Amino acid sequence: MIDAAIQALARGEFILLYDFDNRERETDFAIRSDAVTPAHIRQMRKDGGGLICTAIHPEAAKRLGLPFAHEVLRACSLVERDGEVPYDPKNHSSFSLWVNHRETYTGVTDRDRALTVTAIAEEVRKSLNGGGHDFAAHFRTPGHMALLRAADRLLDERRGQTELSIALATMAGITPAVTICEMLDDETGFALSKEDAMAYAKKHGLVFVEGKDVLERWESRKQQG
Repeated sequence: MIDAAIQALARGEFILLYDFDNRERETDFAIRSDAVTPAHIRQMRKDGGGLICTAIHPEAAKRLGLPFAHEVLRACSLVERDGEVPYDPKNHSSFSLWVNHRETYTGVTDRDRALTVTAIAEEVRKSLNGGGHDFAAHFRTPGHMALLRAADRLLDERRGQTELSIALATMAGITPAVTICEMLDDETGFALSKEDAMAYAKKHGLVFVEGKDVLERWESRKQQG
């Protein structure tokens, strides 16, 4: 299943990415950001219902000058701690800035968010390929697309959806910017169960992959050099 997930991500298709039974226990839509269309945004907000975010590689975040949100808030004396989360007490939240592309109107429509997402992916691509970049020239903040900054050592340091998705993008050989959205349950008010997410994947012909499988392949690749 891990190979199918990597291949689907490379093709620009949605995959469903579950983290771990001992973590969030959530399934996210995940798609390479440079392939996102307004239809993808619509499907995520209607069938997912969670927050639509774009995860980016840590090196790209550094080159683009994107901070962690908790660092900004702490500098403003608005928070005292480092964005701690109850399901992962050793780590902090991966949230960075919230942005809109400068050519959007309100920034929240399907078309506006798709434009913002694909433009983010292009900035990530250019930054990692040694090209010039000026993030502030293309985006304004606050906006409607949440940026997630993956941990520096990815799955060796933190094992959230942010790091899982960027690890998959790295293994797929694509620009490491992935747009994700949690799947929520309309009936219970909680996250959609793993079983229901798997049923959705089967109904819609999508690949469902678990964090444990991503982690196993990631560690295997490291051991192979």
